[in-house]
Amino acid sequence: MNFEIDKRPIWVLLAIKGLRPLFFLAVLILFLLINSINVDNYEGLSTEGRTALAIFAVCLLLWVSNIVPLAITSLFAIVLVPLLGVLPRDEAYALFGNEAVFFILGAFILAGAVMHSGLSNRIALAILERFGGSPKKLLFSIFFLSAALSCVMSEHAVAAMLFPIVLEIAMALELRPGRSGYGKLLFLSLAWGCVIGGVATFLGGARVPLAVGILTETTGKTIGFFQYSVAVFPLVIVMLIVGVIFLSKTFKTEIISVSKAHDVLSERIRSIGKVSYTEYATGVVLILTIIMWVVFGTSIGLASIALTSVVVLFALKLVRWKDIEEYVNWGIILMYGGAIILGTALERSGAALWIAEAIVGSWVLTPLLAIAFFSLFTLIFTEGISNAAVIAILLPVGIGLTGRFGIDPTIITFAIAVPAGLAFSLPLATPANAIAVSSNYVSVMDMVKVGVLMSLIAWVVFNLLARFYWPLIGMGMGG
Repeated sequence: MNFEIDKRPIWVLLAIKGLRPLFFLAVLILFLLINSINVDNYEGLSTEGRTALAIFAVCLLLWVSNIVPLAITSLFAIVLVPLLGVLPRDEAYALFGNEAVFFILGAFILAGAVMHSGLSNRIALAILERFGGSPKKLLFSIFFLSAALSCVMSEHAVAAMLFPIVLEIAMALELRPGRSGYGKLLFLSLAWGCVIGGVATFLGGARVPLAVGILTETTGKTIGFFQYSVAVFPLVIVMLIVGVIFLSKTFKTEIISVSKAHDVLSERIRSIGKVSYTEYATGVVLILTIIMWVVFGTSIGLASIALTSVVVLFALKLVRWKDIEEYVNWGIILMYGGAIILGTALERSGAALWIAEAIVGSWVLTPLLAIAFFSLFTLIFTEGISNAAVIAILLPVGIGLTGRFGIDPTIITFAIAVPAGLAFSLPLATPANAIAVSSNYVSVMDMVKVGVLMSLIAWVVFNLLARFYWPLIGMGMGG
């Protein structure tokens, strides 16, 4: 089943149908206009910064419109940055070798190995069969299971893996698509669990490693695997509680028994047989890798640990390359590499600082106000465009703001990277939401009705976290 939702606005769709050349001509004209600005008239803007700003404007339009694949836009940035002299060639292309890119690659392969072995599917079936004895228990089992799995695997992969199971449950219970309240809750629990669990660690999505990569290249600072999870842990717990309340109150549960679903799960468990050596061994490698990330992630490096684990998987013949190729999203790798190069170009050329001062420098005067501003804009933008693009657009600007007001760049990184994963309102915000809507059991309007409030609560909780919790764990605001 194809879970892709067209994220392009109507004006872009019209452009594709007949005005595509005019769209690209307009983009070219915009680039030339910005790149012809007389920098003497704009204090603080250098020639390199002007060119970086022109490239940024073009990438912004292409990322938002999605008229070409995100990865192609990033390749465009990779080419233009050295070609137009914003950064030297060797420096620009070396940035593609950022540790974050290789960590993402290693995480993709590890998740692919776990899914290919069948271990994740077995765990999911066993948990749902064991704890899903009543309508409410089954609902919460799906919610917490998807959240837990999204802590160690990409939330997109978890949603895709659990979708057929949840769909079988809905069909076994004879729920009516679009009309069954319980059917809506089943698929919302799947989507929300993936979204909430996906922000708990570096592994729920590649957006956090991307943000850390941009942070490291532009400031030399970094965020550790354990440090990140400790900082967001209360947010995850609170949103899980809020999710349970919403799932209990928003739509009516019209069924009283899930015995038919229980029979389906039992049959599927019997059909997959006993646990194999590959499942055991792959599970052990994954657990040891996570432990290494937590204990030695800062000293050894997240990417080094991830790639070592990948080598171990192949050395033990637990996986073959052709088995995991489909799980490695090379487009995401290109997208994130290009975003890191563009972000670094904006920062080193001074364009990021110039943008920050021009847009928000006159009124974002305190760290807490900066956090509120960037977290809110991130939440809004991530509902409409790729969260990777949101980070590539906002993070260089946010980091550019930190020097002027003495804000720690890592704080701004959290303020953008975390909310970029908290998209509850629209199917185009994340594949997990798109997958839920593709079931036809939950509509876009159903998702919007409850998702907007979930997003608002997430924003409030996040800002309270920054104000009261972060200082307790040593995360000061000062740079």
